[in-house]
Amino acid sequence: MSKHETITATEARFPLAKLILSPMNPRQDVPEQDIKDLAGTLWAKGMIQSLAGYTEDLDGAEIVAGGTRLRALQYLAETKPDFAKLRPELANPLVMLAPDRETAADWAKMENVVRKNLPPALEIRTFGEMRAEGKDVSAIATNFGVTEKHVYRRLALADLPEPVLDALAAQEINLSMAACFTICDDEAHALAVLDRVRGENWSDHQLKKQLKPASVKATDRRVKFVGDDAYAEAGGKMGGDLFAEEKLYDSPEILDGCFQVALEDEAREIAQAEGWKWVEPITEHYLCHYTMELGKYERIYSEGADLTEEQSERYDELAELAEGEVLDEDGQAELADLQKIIDGEYTEAQKAHAGLFVYVNPQGVLERSGEMVRPEDKKDAVEAGIIKASAGSTAPAAPKSPISQALRDDLNRVAKGAQQHAILRDPDLMIDLLAYQLSHEMRWSNPFGLSQSYVPNWPSTEAAGYELDERLTTNPARDMYDAKDLGASFRAFRKKGAEHIRGELTRFLAAQYQGGDAKLAAMIAKETKPSIREVWTPTAENFFSRVGGPYMNQIWRDLLDLAEDHPTATSFAKLKKGEKAEKLESLFASAETRKAHNVTDEQAAKIDAWLPEGME
Repeated sequence: MSKHETITATEARFPLAKLILSPMNPRQDVPEQDIKDLAGTLWAKGMIQSLAGYTEDLDGAEIVAGGTRLRALQYLAETKPDFAKLRPELANPLVMLAPDRETAADWAKMENVVRKNLPPALEIRTFGEMRAEGKDVSAIATNFGVTEKHVYRRLALADLPEPVLDALAAQEINLSMAACFTICDDEAHALAVLDRVRGENWSDHQLKKQLKPASVKATDRRVKFVGDDAYAEAGGKMGGDLFAEEKLYDSPEILDGCFQVALEDEAREIAQAEGWKWVEPITEHYLCHYTMELGKYERIYSEGADLTEEQSERYDELAELAEGEVLDEDGQAELADLQKIIDGEYTEAQKAHAGLFVYVNPQGVLERSGEMVRPEDKKDAVEAGIIKASAGSTAPAAPKSPISQALRDDLNRVAKGAQQHAILRDPDLMIDLLAYQLSHEMRWSNPFGLSQSYVPNWPSTEAAGYELDERLTTNPARDMYDAKDLGASFRAFRKKGAEHIRGELTRFLAAQYQGGDAKLAAMIAKETKPSIREVWTPTAENFFSRVGGPYMNQIWRDLLDLAEDHPTATSFAKLKKGEKAEKLESLFASAETRKAHNVTDEQAAKIDAWLPEGME
């Protein structure tokens, strides 16, 4: 019989101040948030599993197993007033004591192996069994030294069909793929999908589309417009993806029906409230002039009035606040009243012969077209004096123009030239207009015929370790698709002053810069001195986890000037890929890591300037 088989451990309580983390404890570095989460559980539920330690020749005990629990207790002692008085059992925790240092070392290794290597499928099933035995989430979290959020996520997977967990255990699917199956409540369908994806590396998006091909996300414009209550009242089913923390709408036919009814109700209300002859709902998210043949319709306009000088000044003031998106509700109402004076109102006669279209835009907001007369109503509208006779279908054809189309085009070019000739006299106006165009998305209403191409400057994956000047990443061009008065908007823009205009022009021109001719680009680079490492630092997420292990071995050796057989190089080469990535990230970001490896000033300079091959 071995020595350890005959050993009986003892237990004792120690004041928290006399407990220290043993160097043998494998969990030397624990995320601060994990400690805080566990502290909350311990404060609410107590400590179910005792600490394990060693006390020989010590005034207290070294904790070899339960390091996270020890830190959580120490955190409570620092943050909870009267901690020792209110929770003496936590201020004096129970410690299982090893009879000798060798046994304590074995305990430390055993706990680390159990926690580190417990396969996800086994952990999921174990948590599920403990729940079935009546243990609550906090008790499971305390027993395993994990956060309650981690337990909740594992328990969500514990309800999956057994074949899915079997496939996870057999590594036929990964943990991320297993999580996707939680969105499907049709077991037969889920198992059919499982058979198709075994042994394949499917993305979450692809797999979810297979599991719920017809489900609609909460970002859908129909969902935003209809709302959850109306959808549920109509019998619509709602699911969800716990891991993506999103709602899914599983009855698209019902959603379509609710959307149609809600849109028709809005059209009917507008027609009744405003008195239009017709208001037609369009289920598309925009109006297509070609397919709807809107060219055959006749647009009508209300007759507006001029503002007084005082009203005009107030309008500009309010428009400037609206442009900056800081106008309150009262201001918005006042601006709307002034806009009504400018726009004017439609007469009852106009409304009796005209109407409009309503539709829901991609953001789920109801939009309306301009007011117009339908082709079949043009004759009556002409007779009522609503539109001119030349626009009516029964009006006589206009005589053929003596000016050919080619000549008309030339004349139009002459007129355009006159405009360009005149604007040359006001360079400041042109610069203001350019800055306004760049910072406002106006599509076909652009004052200048310039093409703005997207110049990519952002990685396709997560951008940790990458930080650009915020002028390149915030405040995109303001969408003016639904703006009623671009003239008023431009006046408000100019009133912000030359400094604001120059700033807008600068940042949007910078976002358009892509180099161009090699010699020109080299000259610009010489003057501006761009530095990749100024905005980007390699991390495990953005670089090292996306390259192979041998390449990381080479980087490690090169940066630390190590021979291939150097112990530091060989120990690094034995690490798993993820561990190598984390070590390299730490070498680039942590002063402690550099100190631990005795990094010289020369090596530090090399690390701070290092770039992947091809980026130099």
